[in-house]
Amino acid sequence: MAAVQASRMGRSVVLVAPERHLGGLSAGGLGFTDTGNKAVIGGLAREFHQRIWEHYQSPDAWRWQERAAYGNRGQGTPAMDGEQRTMWTFEPHVAEQVFEDLVAEHNVAVRRDAWLDREHGVALQDGRIRSITTVSGSTFAGAAFIDATYEGDLMAAAGVSYRVGREGTAKFGEEWAGVQKDARHHGHNFPDGVDPYLVPGDPSSGLLPRISPEPPGEDGRGDRRLQAYCFRLCLTKVPENHVPFTRPDAYDPQQYELLLRVFDTGWRETFRKFDPIPNAKTDTNNHGPFSTDNIGMNYAYPAGSYAVREQIVQEHTGYQQGLLYFMANDPRVPSDIRAECAEWGLARDEFTDNGNWPHQLYVREARRMAGAFVMTEHECLAKREAPEPVGMGSYALDSHNVQRYVTDDGFVQNEGDIGVKPLRPYGIAYGSLTPKREEVQNLLVPVCVSSTHIAYGSIRMEPVFMILGQSAATAAVIADQHGIPVQDVDYAELRARLNQDGQVLTYTPPQPA
Repeated sequence: MAAVQASRMGRSVVLVAPERHLGGLSAGGLGFTDTGNKAVIGGLAREFHQRIWEHYQSPDAWRWQERAAYGNRGQGTPAMDGEQRTMWTFEPHVAEQVFEDLVAEHNVAVRRDAWLDREHGVALQDGRIRSITTVSGSTFAGAAFIDATYEGDLMAAAGVSYRVGREGTAKFGEEWAGVQKDARHHGHNFPDGVDPYLVPGDPSSGLLPRISPEPPGEDGRGDRRLQAYCFRLCLTKVPENHVPFTRPDAYDPQQYELLLRVFDTGWRETFRKFDPIPNAKTDTNNHGPFSTDNIGMNYAYPAGSYAVREQIVQEHTGYQQGLLYFMANDPRVPSDIRAECAEWGLARDEFTDNGNWPHQLYVREARRMAGAFVMTEHECLAKREAPEPVGMGSYALDSHNVQRYVTDDGFVQNEGDIGVKPLRPYGIAYGSLTPKREEVQNLLVPVCVSSTHIAYGSIRMEPVFMILGQSAATAAVIADQHGIPVQDVDYAELRARLNQDGQVLTYTPPQPA
């Protein structure tokens, strides 16, 4: 979206992408869009969802399901909004095609499989990035740079300050910061009394896999832990489009022993987050105490080398593939769960060059810039206004669990599950997209924005990233036009152009009839 906006404003632009596929999670399995209040999704983000709506108006778009049978269920409102000509759920390949169409229509040069040389690939002069160089040796010079990655690699390589993990409550005075052992907002926690030991009741036998031996920390304390990652899976039961779950090479059923103990408590919510997207497919997300979230296995990811990250990606892949195979085949799994799981499979017509497996790991949170302004829960929960908004958020302050540990009572439990709803949509400050002036003056960061962990839990939604990408490009063009640092962009000029392009910067709730 940043590249498209720069092109629309008459600038030459190149999109340098480590990926081979455009669109991140929006094209990588997250088709049951986390929207919050759709009224504050404007500009190119809304145009994306309008293009999705237009695609599904064609009868040819409904190959595996009648449109009338879809059900039209979205996040709180209908998935298909005929009045607004928007659609908020979609298949991964459809989203990817919309992104491809956008860059093609705007003549955006795309360099794929291009990895930043993180050690020596950023040329800085007088506080400005002059060029970047990839591992393969390609160099790209420019007037301005936008780091739109989930990881913030350009930001970090340019020497911009950042944070990883959770702030404590004392850092910014946030109620929901740091360790929160008693916060269990989504039900992704263990029922009381689940034993963590290899031999139940015997601590000397050791812990079951995927339980940390480390103490969880004191409530309100900060740490370096991250909310869990997973793959958002696109599954189907349609026989003609169905790929059965197969046994991974390094499959170890012991890794899922803890899930059997959850089933033994009578828990039966396994399929609750098999959310429907068109053509009888799902966006399958984590749900429950032991699910697709690979808790505690991502801490090294944000600053890790490319090789370390790939190891983490493969560990997550093996974990989820093994989980699906286990639930569909292990005779110890309750028969009702096993039978239904066996009916599901990967969608054959998705991710066709990657074994029908998503090409993008859901990096829910990695680095977060320590920029000119820090978004906190105070702005998200309407305790104070964010200055100079360039977009709006509205989703709950949503953190998935960050650790799995043994309680003082000797049972297993998860920690980090937060879900606090804002009173109303809130503005996202322009200063949260810019580094501090003394660090870099021609870089904008619309994904790894300057925010606390708990605020990022709300900001981190894909439509918001689209919004902020458009706003970042607008600011970059204005800064270049005037020959000034991005920190000096006149907000009145920026706001006028954002309003002209359909961005939503303020929100007035509808009056009751």
